[in-house]
Amino acid sequence: MKEVVVAIAAAPERARYWVVPVVRGILALVPAAVITFSQNHSPEFGLLVFGGWAVASGLITGALSLRFTEERGIRSFFVIAAVVTVAAGLLALTVPGGLPFLLYLVSVWAAITGILELFAGLRARGRTPAARDWIAVGAFTAILAIVFLVLPLDAVTAVGLLGGYLVILGVYLVIGGFSLKWATSPADAAPDAPGTEQHS
Repeated sequence: MKEVVVAIAAAPERARYWVVPVVRGILALVPAAVITFSQNHSPEFGLLVFGGWAVASGLITGALSLRFTEERGIRSFFVIAAVVTVAAGLLALTVPGGLPFLLYLVSVWAAITGILELFAGLRARGRTPAARDWIAVGAFTAILAIVFLVLPLDAVTAVGLLGGYLVILGVYLVIGGFSLKWATSPADAAPDAPGTEQHS
Protein backbone atom coordinates (compact mmCIF):
# COMPACT_ATOMS: atom_id res chain seq x y z
CA MET A 1 0.00 0.00 0.00
CA LYS A 2 2.84 2.37 0.86
CA GLU A 3 4.48 1.70 -2.51
CA VAL A 4 1.23 2.53 -4.32
CA VAL A 5 0.94 5.84 -2.47
CA VAL A 6 4.54 6.75 -3.34
CA ALA A 7 4.00 5.82 -6.99
CA ILE A 8 0.83 7.89 -7.20
CA ALA A 9 2.56 10.86 -5.58
CA ALA A 10 5.38 10.62 -8.13
CA ALA A 11 3.02 10.39 -11.12
CA PRO A 12 2.44 14.14 -11.57
CA GLU A 13 6.20 14.82 -11.59
CA ARG A 14 6.81 12.00 -14.06
CA ALA A 15 4.02 13.26 -16.32
CA ARG A 16 5.31 16.83 -16.47
CA TYR A 17 9.02 16.74 -15.64
CA TRP A 18 10.09 15.22 -18.98
CA VAL A 19 10.06 18.73 -20.46
CA VAL A 20 13.04 19.75 -18.29
CA PRO A 21 15.61 17.20 -19.53
CA VAL A 22 14.45 17.53 -23.15
CA VAL A 23 14.86 21.31 -23.17
CA ARG A 24 18.11 21.02 -21.24
CA GLY A 25 19.39 18.48 -23.76
CA ILE A 26 18.49 20.64 -26.75
CA LEU A 27 20.24 23.61 -25.14
CA ALA A 28 23.39 21.49 -24.78
CA LEU A 29 23.31 20.29 -28.38
CA VAL A 30 23.36 23.84 -29.79
CA PRO A 31 26.84 24.81 -28.48
CA ALA A 32 28.02 21.26 -29.17
CA ALA A 33 27.19 21.81 -32.85
CA VAL A 34 28.87 25.23 -32.80
CA ILE A 35 32.10 23.72 -31.45
CA THR A 36 31.94 20.73 -33.80
CA PHE A 37 31.60 22.80 -36.95
CA SER A 38 34.03 25.56 -35.96
CA GLN A 39 37.73 25.48 -36.76
CA ASN A 40 38.40 27.99 -33.99
CA HIS A 41 39.20 26.10 -30.79
CA SER A 42 40.93 28.95 -28.99
CA PRO A 43 40.42 29.56 -25.25
CA GLU A 44 38.52 32.76 -26.06
CA PHE A 45 36.15 30.84 -28.32
CA GLY A 46 35.68 28.18 -25.65
CA LEU A 47 34.86 30.80 -23.03
CA LEU A 48 32.40 32.50 -25.38
CA VAL A 49 30.56 29.29 -26.23
CA PHE A 50 30.58 28.02 -22.65
CA GLY A 51 29.44 31.39 -21.33
CA GLY A 52 26.56 31.74 -23.76
CA TRP A 53 25.37 28.21 -23.12
CA ALA A 54 25.74 28.47 -19.33
CA VAL A 55 23.72 31.68 -19.06
CA ALA A 56 20.92 30.42 -21.32
CA SER A 57 20.86 26.92 -19.83
CA GLY A 58 21.03 28.15 -16.25
CA LEU A 59 18.17 30.62 -16.65
CA ILE A 60 15.87 28.31 -18.62
CA THR A 61 16.62 25.11 -16.71
CA GLY A 62 16.32 26.91 -13.39
CA ALA A 63 12.92 28.31 -14.33
CA LEU A 64 11.69 24.93 -15.59
CA SER A 65 12.96 23.18 -12.46
CA LEU A 66 11.03 25.63 -10.29
CA ARG A 67 7.91 24.89 -12.31
CA PHE A 68 8.10 21.13 -12.76
CA THR A 69 10.13 19.67 -9.87
CA GLU A 70 7.63 18.68 -7.19
CA GLU A 71 9.85 17.95 -4.18
CA ARG A 72 11.09 21.13 -2.50
CA GLY A 73 14.40 19.70 -1.30
CA ILE A 74 15.32 18.34 -4.73
CA ARG A 75 14.14 21.53 -6.40
CA SER A 76 16.54 23.57 -4.25
CA PHE A 77 19.53 21.57 -5.55
CA PHE A 78 18.67 22.41 -9.14
CA VAL A 79 17.97 26.06 -8.38
CA ILE A 80 21.41 26.36 -6.74
CA ALA A 81 22.99 24.58 -9.71
CA ALA A 82 21.21 26.99 -12.07
CA VAL A 83 22.50 30.01 -10.16
CA VAL A 84 26.06 28.61 -10.22
CA THR A 85 25.74 27.91 -13.95
CA VAL A 86 24.55 31.44 -14.75
CA ALA A 87 27.34 32.91 -12.60
CA ALA A 88 29.95 30.78 -14.37
CA GLY A 89 28.55 31.86 -17.72
CA LEU A 90 28.70 35.53 -16.83
CA LEU A 91 32.29 35.15 -15.67
CA ALA A 92 33.19 33.41 -18.93
CA LEU A 93 31.63 36.22 -20.95
CA THR A 94 32.95 39.18 -18.98
CA VAL A 95 36.32 38.25 -17.49
CA PRO A 96 39.22 38.27 -19.97
CA GLY A 97 41.22 35.10 -19.64
CA GLY A 98 43.08 32.43 -21.54
CA LEU A 99 43.41 28.68 -21.26
CA PRO A 100 44.14 28.54 -17.49
CA PHE A 101 40.98 30.54 -16.77
CA LEU A 102 38.89 28.31 -19.06
CA LEU A 103 40.18 25.15 -17.40
CA TYR A 104 39.70 26.52 -13.89
CA LEU A 105 36.23 27.94 -14.53
CA VAL A 106 34.85 24.82 -16.20
CA SER A 107 36.36 22.53 -13.56
CA VAL A 108 34.91 24.52 -10.65
CA TRP A 109 31.52 24.81 -12.33
CA ALA A 110 31.45 21.10 -13.21
CA ALA A 111 32.51 20.05 -9.72
CA ILE A 112 29.80 22.09 -7.97
CA THR A 113 26.92 21.32 -10.33
CA GLY A 114 27.96 17.69 -10.79
CA ILE A 115 28.01 17.03 -7.06
CA LEU A 116 24.68 18.82 -6.58
CA GLU A 117 22.97 16.78 -9.30
CA LEU A 118 24.56 13.53 -8.14
CA PHE A 119 23.41 14.17 -4.58
CA ALA A 120 19.91 15.07 -5.77
CA GLY A 121 19.72 11.80 -7.70
CA LEU A 122 20.93 9.73 -4.76
CA ARG A 123 18.48 11.45 -2.44
CA ALA A 124 15.54 10.91 -4.81
CA ARG A 125 16.45 7.36 -5.79
CA GLY A 126 13.43 5.08 -5.54
CA ARG A 127 11.00 8.00 -5.45
CA THR A 128 11.19 9.29 -9.03
CA PRO A 129 12.34 7.70 -12.30
CA ALA A 130 14.32 10.85 -13.08
CA ALA A 131 16.75 10.05 -10.26
CA ARG A 132 18.82 7.64 -12.35
CA ASP A 133 19.37 10.33 -14.98
CA TRP A 134 20.37 12.85 -12.31
CA ILE A 135 22.92 10.37 -10.94
CA ALA A 136 24.36 9.65 -14.39
CA VAL A 137 24.57 13.30 -15.45
CA GLY A 138 25.95 14.36 -12.08
CA ALA A 139 28.67 11.71 -12.20
CA PHE A 140 29.53 12.54 -15.82
CA THR A 141 29.79 16.26 -15.03
CA ALA A 142 31.97 15.54 -12.00
CA ILE A 143 34.28 13.49 -14.23
CA LEU A 144 34.55 16.49 -16.56
CA ALA A 145 35.69 18.56 -13.58
CA ILE A 146 38.43 16.06 -12.78
CA VAL A 147 39.60 15.92 -16.40
CA PHE A 148 39.80 19.71 -16.73
CA LEU A 149 41.50 20.08 -13.36
CA VAL A 150 44.03 17.24 -13.51
CA LEU A 151 45.01 16.64 -17.12
CA PRO A 152 47.45 19.00 -18.92
CA LEU A 153 45.08 20.03 -21.70
CA ASP A 154 45.91 22.35 -24.58
CA ALA A 155 43.28 24.73 -25.97
CA VAL A 156 42.20 22.53 -28.88
CA THR A 157 41.77 19.48 -26.66
CA ALA A 158 39.98 21.40 -23.91
CA VAL A 159 37.44 23.00 -26.24
CA GLY A 160 37.01 19.69 -28.05
CA LEU A 161 36.35 17.87 -24.78
CA LEU A 162 33.83 20.55 -23.80
CA GLY A 163 32.05 19.99 -27.10
CA GLY A 164 32.13 16.23 -26.60
CA TYR A 165 30.69 16.61 -23.10
CA LEU A 166 27.85 18.75 -24.43
CA VAL A 167 27.07 16.24 -27.20
CA ILE A 168 26.86 13.31 -24.79
CA LEU A 169 24.93 15.38 -22.25
CA GLY A 170 22.45 16.60 -24.86
CA VAL A 171 21.76 13.21 -26.41
CA TYR A 172 21.45 11.50 -23.03
CA LEU A 173 19.06 14.11 -21.64
CA VAL A 174 16.82 14.15 -24.72
CA ILE A 175 16.56 10.35 -24.71
CA GLY A 176 16.03 10.30 -20.95
CA GLY A 177 13.37 13.00 -21.15
CA PHE A 178 11.32 11.23 -23.78
CA SER A 179 11.76 7.95 -21.89
CA LEU A 180 10.15 9.64 -18.88
CA LYS A 181 7.31 10.90 -21.08
CA TRP A 182 6.61 7.51 -22.60
CA ALA A 183 7.03 5.54 -19.39
CA THR A 184 3.87 3.83 -18.21
CA SER A 185 2.95 2.53 -14.80
CA PRO A 186 -0.20 1.60 -12.84
CA ALA A 187 -0.06 5.03 -11.23
CA ASP A 188 -0.19 6.70 -14.66
CA ALA A 189 -3.17 4.58 -15.62
CA ALA A 190 -5.27 5.73 -12.66
CA PRO A 191 -5.10 9.53 -12.48
CA ASP A 192 -8.70 9.84 -11.30
CA ALA A 193 -8.36 7.59 -8.26
CA PRO A 194 -9.93 9.06 -5.11
CA GLY A 195 -7.60 11.45 -3.32
CA THR A 196 -5.19 11.71 -6.25
CA GLU A 197 -6.48 14.83 -7.98
CA GLN A 198 -3.59 16.73 -9.54
CA HIS A 199 -3.03 20.39 -8.88
CA SER A 200 -0.88 22.54 -11.12
